[in-house]
Amino acid sequence: MIYELLYPLSNRFGWASVLNVLRYVPFRIIMATLTAMLLCFFLAPWFIRQLQSKQIGQVIRKDGPASHHIKAGTPTMGGALILLALLLSTMLWADVHNVFVMATAGVTAGYGLIGYLDDHLKIVRRHSGGLPGRYKILGQVSVGGLGLIYTFVDFGNLPDSWLAIRTRLSIPFVAFSKHPIELPLWVYIAFALFVLVAFSNAVNLTDGLDGLAIGPVMINAGTYLIWAYVAGLVLFGRPLAEYLDIAGIPEMGELAVFAAAVIGAGIGFLWYNTYPAQVFMGDVGALALGGGLGMLAILTKNELLSVLVGGIFVIENVSVVTQVISFKLFGKRVFLMAPIHHHFEKKGWAEPKIIVRFWIISILLALIGLSSLKLR
Repeated sequence: MIYELLYPLSNRFGWASVLNVLRYVPFRIIMATLTAMLLCFFLAPWFIRQLQSKQIGQVIRKDGPASHHIKAGTPTMGGALILLALLLSTMLWADVHNVFVMATAGVTAGYGLIGYLDDHLKIVRRHSGGLPGRYKILGQVSVGGLGLIYTFVDFGNLPDSWLAIRTRLSIPFVAFSKHPIELPLWVYIAFALFVLVAFSNAVNLTDGLDGLAIGPVMINAGTYLIWAYVAGLVLFGRPLAEYLDIAGIPEMGELAVFAAAVIGAGIGFLWYNTYPAQVFMGDVGALALGGGLGMLAILTKNELLSVLVGGIFVIENVSVVTQVISFKLFGKRVFLMAPIHHHFEKKGWAEPKIIVRFWIISILLALIGLSSLKLR
């Protein structure tokens, strides 16, 4: 809104020429980060008190690690505050007419609503089951499907440059122009929807220790921030994406503002979510942030690279699937407990050690992923 309302004034009044800075994405990236961070940081104490007064506390799995029982009753649904800061900052500093920004924000908000219903049922029923899995998946498919249709089916709202590359897969570490893989539109949308839903649920599975999920979320958002900015940058009349031979159009650059808001909200939330946590994210935050990251990966054409960049989330997801399949087929468990962070807890690792080591791995994977900007 600030961008939309104030930038046009820069050409009308001499005194308003300073507003010309709003045209630059890096400035708006910084402002979105600061806005989201400060909103989260300063509103969190009041928000936590409200959760406590309404007795909105975490419900712990009965079969979980014994050390987690002390966390029962800790305020949860803190992800609602993340969403407020994230979406408000995005609306303030991003171009609200950009189809990619609006779709990503819409999917994030929609997945947040699904997460809210899940958290609400857990609290009301005093049981960790929450919303039945089939309804959760149905909601994710419906919301995600609408977001992808809006950004991939041409209703006259899509840039011509996007129409030329929208269903092409970008292979990591391979030049985009030299090895094109073109999928039929609806096949691509189905594939992208799988990536989106899988990412959202993987982030949700990772959210099991204090600060464990929000760290890799910010690291992934930072990776897509850099990628979106580079993919949308035009230097001396030539798109930088063309020089690097990656998928990119100028409109992608606005996604960097959304990614910056994710980082800012994450930093503000982490102040209160770090071990020992004063508030938990809940599904309202985890599903929403996972959906936002999934959309960033898809719309920057990093559907396949997201498996590497979001490797922590993938490992967590795979550990659960492996555990379930192994137990159903052979009656044996591969891990002491799934997701895999609980396995390390059962082995005696301290919670902060698991968290920091997972963050380190996430940083390493992000750097490898970013190296593919040039290594092609």
